[in-house]
Formats: sequence, C-alpha cells, structure tokens
Amino acid sequence: MYNYFTRISLFYILFLLTANVFSQKNLIINTENREHISLNGQWHYLIDPYENGFYDYRWQERNENDPEAYWNKPVITDPSQRREHQYKNAPTLKVPGDWNSQDSIFTYYEGTVWYQRNFDLPEISEDKHYYLYFGAVNYEAHVYLNGKKLGSHKGGFTPFDFEIPKEILKKNDNFLVVKVDNKRHPEEIPTVNTDWWNYGGITRDVKLLVLPENFISQYSLQLDKDQDILKAISSKKFTVNGYLKLNNSAAGEVSLEIPELNFRKKLHPEADSVHFSFQLKNLKLWSPENPKLYKVKLKLDDSVLEDKIGFRKIETSGDDILLNGKKIFLRGISIHEEIPQESRRANSKADAEQLFGWAQQLNANMVRLAHYPHNEYMTRTADSLGMLVWSEIPVYWTIDFKNEEVLKKAKKQLKEMIIRDRNKASVIIWSVGNETPVSPSRTAFMKELIETGKEMDGSRLMAAALEVNYNEGVNYIDDPLGKYTDIIAVNEYLGWYGGLPDAAQSAKWKTAYDKPLFFSETGAGAKAGFHADKRTRWSEEYQQWYFEETIDMMKRMPDNYTGMSPWILADFRSPRRNHPVYQEGWNRKGLISNEGEKKLAFYILQEYYKEMEEKYDK
Repeated sequence: MYNYFTRISLFYILFLLTANVFSQKNLIINTENREHISLNGQWHYLIDPYENGFYDYRWQERNENDPEAYWNKPVITDPSQRREHQYKNAPTLKVPGDWNSQDSIFTYYEGTVWYQRNFDLPEISEDKHYYLYFGAVNYEAHVYLNGKKLGSHKGGFTPFDFEIPKEILKKNDNFLVVKVDNKRHPEEIPTVNTDWWNYGGITRDVKLLVLPENFISQYSLQLDKDQDILKAISSKKFTVNGYLKLNNSAAGEVSLEIPELNFRKKLHPEADSVHFSFQLKNLKLWSPENPKLYKVKLKLDDSVLEDKIGFRKIETSGDDILLNGKKIFLRGISIHEEIPQESRRANSKADAEQLFGWAQQLNANMVRLAHYPHNEYMTRTADSLGMLVWSEIPVYWTIDFKNEEVLKKAKKQLKEMIIRDRNKASVIIWSVGNETPVSPSRTAFMKELIETGKEMDGSRLMAAALEVNYNEGVNYIDDPLGKYTDIIAVNEYLGWYGGLPDAAQSAKWKTAYDKPLFFSETGAGAKAGFHADKRTRWSEEYQQWYFEETIDMMKRMPDNYTGMSPWILADFRSPRRNHPVYQEGWNRKGLISNEGEKKLAFYILQEYYKEMEEKYDK
C-alpha cells in the first residue's frame, strides 16, 4: 500500500475519491455539438458471472495493480507466467447496443460483462480537458483507463462522464475497460420486479470529449414560467430565463447569440454559474403544428457551442392543460425504447425516426416515454417533429420507499434526466414514477421527488402514473400523491384485468382534485394475426373491441379529461409474459406487432385521434 501511495500524486488520489461525485455535479450536456471522438463500434468482451475479474477468491476487491484484475492489460513476458484473462482474442459486441440481442448466449443473462477497446489520440494538448462520456450503461458501470479507475455510475438510462487526468492519458494505445453489471437488486432504481426486458450492456453512445481549458458544461434557456403568455404573444415581447454553468469559476465573459432574432447578450458570471433573464421580440413559439427551433450560439473565449432550442409555455389552468395559452388535448401513445422487429434496445436516430413515424401515422401529438428516460435521439427527434413528450424515471412498483439511500438514487436519476433534456421544448412532463402502491412512506418519497423536479425545472408539469381502484358505479381517483402533481394521470385497464370491455359502458369517473385528468395507460393484449370472435382473448378482435369501448367511455369523461397515452405502440419483450402460444416472452398490448404489423386496434385509435385533432383545430 505504501508503494502505491508514493507512486501517484496527492492530486490524483483526491481525483479518484471525488471522480463520481464531480462528474454528476458537472454533467456535460449537448455532447453531440462539442469536439469529440466517437468510441462506438466493436468492443471486446469477457463474460464474468462470478465477478472473478473484480474480486479475489476471498471476495475482496482486487488491488489496482493485480495482474488478474480484468481492468489491467495482461502482459506476458515469459511463457511460464499465468494469466487467466485477455482481450486480444476475445469476441466482440457492438456499442451502442444491448448484449441480449447480439448473441443467444446472452438472451437471459443478468450479471457482469467486461467491455474493452483501445483508442488513439491525434495529440494531447495541455490546454484541453478530456472526458469519457457515456449516454447510458445498464445498470452499474465501473470505468478504467490504462489500469486506473475513473469512477463508477449507477442508473441504466441516464448519462454520465468522467474527466481523464492527463497523467494517465496516452497518445496511442489507450486501454479502456468498462465493467457492466445489469443484475437487479431490491435497493436499486428500478428494483427487482419490472414488466420489461432487462437489456444489459453499453446501450448508448460513448464519446471522448475534447474540451477547451474553459467551457460551458450546462445551460438552459426557457420562457419565464410566470409571464402571462397571451399578453406576451399580443405584445410580441417574451421574457426568457437562462442559466449557465462553467467548469471554471474564473472562465470569463460568455456571449449569447440567437442570430435569427438579431439578439446578442454578454454574460459575466461571478462564479462558476449564473442565472439571468432577457427579452426577445417577435418570437415564434414552438408547438406541434409549428416546431420552431432557433439556433443558439454560446461563445466562451475562442470556442463556440451551438444548439437548437424551441420556446413554448406549458401550464395548467383548472381542468385544462394549456400550451402557449391554448387548451390542448394530448393524443398520446406510450413507447418502450425498443425496436420490436429486432428484439433490441433502440439507440440511434434511425430508431427514433421509426418509432415516431409510427406515432405520427397514429395521428398522435404526444408520446409517453416509459418507464425510464429514453436515449437523446428520441427527445431531439421529438423537438424537430413537434411531438410532445412525457419523460419518466424508473421508480416502478416495488421500490423500497422507506430507504433513504434509494431516495438518493431516485433523485440522482431525476436530476440527470432533467439536466440532459431541459432545453428540449418537446418535453412537457417530468414523471417521477409508475403504479406505486399507496402508503405514507411512498407518498413522502414521491413528494420529495416532485419538489426536487420543480426546484430544478419549474417550467414543466410534474406527474406520476397512478393506479385506480375499480368500484361499482364510480371510479374515484383520490391517491394522496395527486395533491402534489400538476395533473392527475392514471393507468386503467377496465375490460382487460377486470371484466370484459363492455364494462366500460357503465363506468363513471371522478377525481378528488381540480386538475386535468390524463389516462397514462389503457390497453389489451392481442397476438397479431390471431383472429376470432371479439370475446376471445388474445384475438385482434378482442383488442379492437376493447379500444372501441374505451374510446366511447373517454367521450363520456368529465370536463377535466385532457388526453390519453394508451399502452402501447408496439409489442415489447418481457420475462413476465410466458404464455407459450400468445405471448412467448412478449407483452402483446402493442398496437403494432413485433414484426411491425399494425393490428386492428391501431386503426380504431387512429380514427379517434383524427376526430380529436379536428375538434381542437376548430
């Protein structure tokens, strides 16, 4: 141990101790428009179910310099030397991508896989910062470069980054290793029981960021949530609130420019962050009908960071949801981050375009991205298409609501989701969870998440997908969490998990809160291509009947009914769905099959949404 401490500087020791905390506090956004080297591609891998590369036979974490630690490059200088791992001849996995869909050996695998690749740099500059950025790794990642640990991260759907100390960075043959573990645990977010596939791996983009000495790590530009938007539209004067976070408290002057509006502003942060506001004239507001995005330039020293940002205001007024001061009906659909035809995680722009293309064909103007933050291609694409977004963290079902450490993990994922996407005009709802059982500890847990979300970003609506108890006569929604959410969102399956679809004919709904009512889920399962009498479960006709009755029920809803996002756009993988004929490991509630075929119910919802679009366009 003494030799180890004498070989590295005190600075580097402190870096190792604080790397994980530092990286999330200063999470870098808009990485696509910064100088970077893509580390996507083929990575070597080793499957390690016993975590032999991390622990020794006494189940102690291996010493940093242990040649049998899988983060170290095995070097053989004599044929008598024993090495029980190597990457040179190991098989490869595609990054980004889940491992389950790439080789049948991984289909049901939950455990540790070590990823490894080498990379070179054109040069190493003393006045540059180098960061490793991961769009997401499911679930727990430990990152090592050239035998040194950069940090670790928990959370399978949010980004993270680590700065690389220059003393360990090399121009050639950098040896990068990532330990990826997707095992489920009761004290994690999500927990052990979910209704989706636990895809493991480095599932999103990996980048080596090359940043200047002084740089902007985070920023946001949003319409002032307190301004009267109708007066602003009438006067053509809009108040915008902004925020900048710098890597260096002495970074200097920042120039903000919106060229199309001939707007320029000089900012002089006195510390490493600054809040500011300004007025814009003749602003065209972002909406589904007109998804206007403005090029924004942020200049610090000689570097310019560009983004495309839309400006809009989302709010509630009594029973209504208002977008830019106008009542809006949410013609939604729920989506899992999955390409069903290939049984894999979605991870690219092309994947986002496929999923949103289906939603557009449905006449939807909104998507619920369930049950976790989806990749950034999804929210970027939604911005460009004018698709409204509900984004959610995986606080789901059986979370340990009495555990303070679990709450910290949930808050961390919520913060990482908000930091990444708070400049996306399409995102109008942050959701803190789905179908959580009512109890005092659960309500306190969720209330604290809502307060955290509002503190970070008060410009959007806060929600959670609640459950409903079916009663004879009236279904009364009085979940105590509804006191704190901005809308009352509820999942209902009347006619699938209870009774038959015609039970909807006599159903009545009331809420305990004077807030907009949104049905965040509703649906029934059907095996594509299976046709029978409408009373036959799993037939397309049953699902069609379900949607016909549900839509008729929605037309009789009270005045606070503001939309729905039925479950779900496409069939998706789930280990809970084991019927050997109708499910085969798939949740069949999709309106589109795992082969990409539209089921009969698709056209029922499509027609309803066409009617609602015409109604609200009048």
